[in-house]
Amino acid sequence: MAYAYVFGPVMSGRLGRSLGLDLLGGRVCSMDCVYCEVGATRTLTLERREYVPARVILDELAHWKAQGFEPPEAVTLGGLGEPTLNTALPEVIQGARALFPSVPVAVLTNATTMIIPEVRRELALADVVLPSMDSLVEAEFEAVNRPCAGVTPSDVAKGLLAFRREFDGLIFLEILLASGINDSDENLGRLKTFCQQLAPDRVDVVTLTRPGTVRGVGPVDGATLSRWRKALGAGQARVGERKEPTHATLDTTRTREFVLASLVRRPQTVAQLAQALGAPREAVRTAVEALEQAGEIVARADRGELCYHGSGHVLEDAKKDSPKP
Repeated sequence: MAYAYVFGPVMSGRLGRSLGLDLLGGRVCSMDCVYCEVGATRTLTLERREYVPARVILDELAHWKAQGFEPPEAVTLGGLGEPTLNTALPEVIQGARALFPSVPVAVLTNATTMIIPEVRRELALADVVLPSMDSLVEAEFEAVNRPCAGVTPSDVAKGLLAFRREFDGLIFLEILLASGINDSDENLGRLKTFCQQLAPDRVDVVTLTRPGTVRGVGPVDGATLSRWRKALGAGQARVGERKEPTHATLDTTRTREFVLASLVRRPQTVAQLAQALGAPREAVRTAVEALEQAGEIVARADRGELCYHGSGHVLEDAKKDSPKP
């Protein structure tokens, strides 16, 4: 069985070995962030509908489980776009928990839909929610996140605060800084106040480590990152325990399929892929070389290492207009 919506596992500092579920099947999102590792948004929308039926995703997940792989440390709803746009979200969360009752279910979200009470009720079914909030300064928010028309940082903040009051699980907030775009002192001050109100279980302040979607957008320096982390009280809570995975043996074809499904959604090195998939490094390297030769992935230098991306990840010119809803 070829997996269209199940991918990984991938290694996550917050979630451990995380098995991904893609609820969109394409780059459908309510934002077109300049730093997005999966590439530019193709459909910029706030429309909620059943982009992929829950039964299709859960059938794949059940098949993955039946192969005898080591259970993941988390099942994470994310993938190529904003998972809360899929109205099948609650059914997928409940189905994943039924298949893996001892594994926490996590959701990655840009929080743009949290202003909707129904979305908050659906997200509250998860064990861990990982929202992002990059700026509370409207001009910066527009520049770094390039949201769908009508989305404002104040609404996103209100939705997150409402969700905090309704949710008993873990909230891991992520803030990504791009140099000269959202690293202002004004934004730091506003986010510090916001974090005090939200009281997340963990705050991650990060910056670009790999190319985003726009040329010229780069990371902040180490001093800036340290200052922000200290000011916002970056936490260390995490899900799962680090351990070496032991997968069922993957043949050459399956290794290639798993590697491609993972790289389409998250750029990684050969070492990272091998660790997450529990596969021999040489087998992963062979798969990567075959995929690169076939034009399905591309390699880019990342701090002295080759990092591989899905071939659909194309950098835009910095002056290119955002896609319209």
